[in-house]
Amino acid sequence: MAEKQISLPAKLINGGVAGIIGVTCIFPIDLVKTRLQNQRSGQQIYKSMLDCLIKTLRSEGYFGMYRGAAVNLTLVTPEKAIKLAANDYFRHLLAKDGIALSLSKEMMAGCGAGICQVIITTPMEMLKIQLQDAGRLASQQLISRVPCPAPGCKLLSLSPVPIRAYNAGLVSFPMKISATQIAAELLHTQGIKGLYKGLGATLLRDVPFSVIYFPLFAHLNKTERDCLEERAPFFRSFLAGCMAGSVAAVCVNPCDVIKTRLQSMGKGRNEENYNGIIDCARKIWIKEGPSAFLKGAGCRALVIAPLFGIAQVIYFIGVGEYLIERCQYGKLSP
Repeated sequence: MAEKQISLPAKLINGGVAGIIGVTCIFPIDLVKTRLQNQRSGQQIYKSMLDCLIKTLRSEGYFGMYRGAAVNLTLVTPEKAIKLAANDYFRHLLAKDGIALSLSKEMMAGCGAGICQVIITTPMEMLKIQLQDAGRLASQQLISRVPCPAPGCKLLSLSPVPIRAYNAGLVSFPMKISATQIAAELLHTQGIKGLYKGLGATLLRDVPFSVIYFPLFAHLNKTERDCLEERAPFFRSFLAGCMAGSVAAVCVNPCDVIKTRLQSMGKGRNEENYNGIIDCARKIWIKEGPSAFLKGAGCRALVIAPLFGIAQVIYFIGVGEYLIERCQYGKLSP
């Protein structure tokens, strides 16, 4: 990592820009990950990642691939900014002059970053999952012709829109919904805690992720670096971010499956409810087997790798510093 100290506003800008670009690039794969993780054994609508992408494109169109993207793009800026800036802050806090951080201190800094980010991550994921999973629930109901009785499903019946049932013609089905409507309903019925459903599971996923990711990235990013080099080259930061993100994503995927199931308000036919993390893990293990905890692992790795690769590159090339200088000095030479 660079030794040069970057101001907090610049860190926040860097993290925000990185998050927006990353999410825009990989959101369809993230949607596939959510749908694969939520479908149960014996009720599979999607056979694989590619099958899910093709069926979603056919039934919901191109923009259906970006269901939930608006809330993600809105909140990913503060989320990524907090995550990256908090990690830098804790690293600086734990560092001693001229002495590199030990692995344990790097892990502590990552842990602090993971804890800080969940204030934004939990409601963002909560709202995003409802929107991403709406198409899967709609398709399942079209196939079974059985309405969904779960409490959260009433949110799916706000605006009927025509969709295409894979190989059938267009049919009218209620599935259009916005994050604002979901948030308003949750705040009205459950208060602020409604938006923080699955907070424990989010911490269980994001803290270990950050503990693994940040130290691994730091070590990969400085491999074979010239000690006089201030910053790692573009391609090294990108590859280090991709590799570290993929490893961390696969390691915590079981926690991500649990988090996704707990945060999904809408339930399909014969899909059970869960009373907390332990109950969710037990039911998944008994009814679907240990392999269920790896659902969406490939998608998650494909999402996290470019997301954090792009994030680290933008963060370290100093987009934030450049924009701040432009604001401070007006006309500035590129």
